[in-house]
Amino acid sequence: MAYDVERTESEWRAVLAPEEFRILRQAGTEPAFTGALNDEWRGGEYRCRGCERPLFAAATKFDAGCGWPSFWEPLREGAVEYVEDLSFGMRRVEVRCAGCGGHLGHVFPDGHGTPTGNRFCMNSASLEFVPDDDASGEG
Repeated sequence: MAYDVERTESEWRAVLAPEEFRILRQAGTEPAFTGALNDEWRGGEYRCRGCERPLFAAATKFDAGCGWPSFWEPLREGAVEYVEDLSFGMRRVEVRCAGCGGHLGHVFPDGHGTPTGNRFCMNSASLEFVPDDDASGEG
């Protein structure tokens, strides 16, 4: 698939920290309860760390108790793409940024109590949080 932002592996390594590269470009996962954005509750939006594409609104974030920032839906249709993930002997749905193909996390249909019933379980290292004060003038 062609993305709006495409870089070589060395170009990605030059713009991402090692942990960001491991997660965004190699589909890694940060340990539960270690991500910087798990306990972020201010208003704003979450953007892709790789290409700055707006992905999730803070208003859709909820405490799923799983140790990763969780949202019940993307900011808008087409912000993310979905890929079947059969790794580790499980059947999951991987969520990638539609702007650069970066791995964000997975979506699970166990978001009980959310308007959509979904839990988009994202890695903090894949996201950049932009508070409301800063979000209005960008994007």
